[in-house]
Amino acid sequence: MSDAGAFSVPLSSRRSTLHLARDLSQCICGGDLVILSGELGAGKTFLVRGLCRALGLPEKVRVTSPTFTLVHELNTVPPLLHADLYRLRTSREVLELGLLYLRDEGRILIVEWGEGWISELGGDALIISLSVHPRVAQLSCSGARSSKMLAQLRESGQMKKDNATIPDL
Repeated sequence: MSDAGAFSVPLSSRRSTLHLARDLSQCICGGDLVILSGELGAGKTFLVRGLCRALGLPEKVRVTSPTFTLVHELNTVPPLLHADLYRLRTSREVLELGLLYLRDEGRILIVEWGEGWISELGGDALIISLSVHPRVAQLSCSGARSSKMLAQLRESGQMKKDNATIPDL
């Protein structure tokens, strides 16, 4: 993980989390990897839901945690895979999911509990660590592409505290 350019974003409300998701949607591309970490209830799945809505997923489609199914594929533009690796214990289990192949095929890969599996997922990840007390997102990166995303997010409206209207989910 690279500390160069790392920064924090206060998430004082659900709306501020949706702003972060919207800003992420403006810089994410097919093949990108985002690792989400944080304790239960920190807002990982809520952030994914906001990102999916910003990428065109209709409101009628539920976005839930893939804790028991391990992977959900969501029909966004570009397509998004939402994975939860909490229950996996070995590199082999991670590799058998085929996430690296699907990432190479152009899907966005958002992984909860994936901080220990970055190399198995192809490396170069934007890492978003969410905390509850205080509610904050710590953003960092592990490669060249994610470094560009990090820089874009730093310059985005969320960091400038714009007042655009975002509906609650």
